[in-house]
Parts: sequence; structure tokens; C-alpha cells
Amino acid sequence: MNAFTFSAAFIAFFSVVGPPKVLLAFGGLAQVHDDRQLRNIALVSSGAAVLVGLVTGITAPWLLNVFHISTPALQLAGGVIFFIYAVGLVLGLHLGSDAAHQDAPDLVSGVRELLMPYVVSPLAMTAVLIEAAERDSFTWRSTVVGAYVSVIALDLVCVLLLTQILRRTHHAMIELLGRLLGLLLAAVGVDLILDGLHDLGVPGIEVRH
Repeated sequence: MNAFTFSAAFIAFFSVVGPPKVLLAFGGLAQVHDDRQLRNIALVSSGAAVLVGLVTGITAPWLLNVFHISTPALQLAGGVIFFIYAVGLVLGLHLGSDAAHQDAPDLVSGVRELLMPYVVSPLAMTAVLIEAAERDSFTWRSTVVGAYVSVIALDLVCVLLLTQILRRTHHAMIELLGRLLGLLLAAVGVDLILDGLHDLGVPGIEVRH
């Protein structure tokens, strides 16, 4: 792998699905799941995230061709979904979560809670598809997938090491941080939508990075 391109891809994925975003989701689960359950949830959800990223990254060009999806359309779709999810965080709605898990927390409900923000993150999958399809090379797609898997591995290590800290964090603090993060993620979703509109040639759209 080329060190520079791997580093660039790693940084991109770290920003969209790295520990700062993932630990908050696990923090909520740590309030209602014991250590063994949380560890199993972390392992299963991380394994699922790796599998989804691997399949998506390796098959990216074919997926986009089969479904006739353009990069701008993908950016718009990913941005809209992520924006809706982020607004849910700001309003405390927790879209896609399993409300029943608080009464009977188990592995399935915990993994289901992590589907949107972690296992199949719209922003992460959008980034994987766009990055992997940027060059028609298996080596490049392998680099993208490797960077994504590395970030997921880092997420898993952080969750396992910080389980006790997450458990001792007050629920009100997690809720406050979740709403603040939701505001920031909503801005990321808007930025992705603007990128898509800019690539479509919509007049008056300027994107600054």
C-alpha cells in the first residue's frame, strides 16, 4: 500500500466513523448492558462493520454501475440520511434505536442500536464508495478497505479499553454530548449535500474545504 494514500484514506474514515463519534453511541449502551454484553456487542458490531465495508469497498465500481448511481447522487443521498439522523440526535429522538433494549438489554438490541451510527453508517459507506470508485484499481480499493478496517479496529480497541469510563459517565452527560455531536454531524451532512449539488453543477453552490 502506498503510505500517503493509506494515510489520507485513514484520516478521512477516522473523521466520519472514528472513536470520537463511535464512543458516544457505545456510551449509551454501557448504561444498560453489563461488561460481557457490551464486549460482545462491540465485537459483533465491529465484525459486521468490517464485513460491510469490505464488500462495499471491493465491489464499489460494480455497485455504482449496476444501480446507475452517480457520485453526486450518492453524496446527496448519504448527506440527507445522515442529516436526518443527526437532527434526531439533536432532538433526542435516537432514530433507528431499539427502545425496548432498556427493559431487556441483549446482544441483538445492542447491535441494532449501532446499525445507523456504526455498522452501516451512511456517511462512512458514502465515503467508502466514493473513495473506492475514484480509481479503477484493485490495489487502490484494497488501500481504501484497509484504511477503513484499521479505523474500525481502533474503534473496537477504544471501546474495550474505555468500557468502565463509559459506564461511569452520567446519562445526562452522554445525552448532552449526543446533542452537541448531532449538531456537528448535521453540519457534516449539509456539507456533503452541498458537495453533491456542486458536482451536479447547481449554480451558486460553493464548497470550501
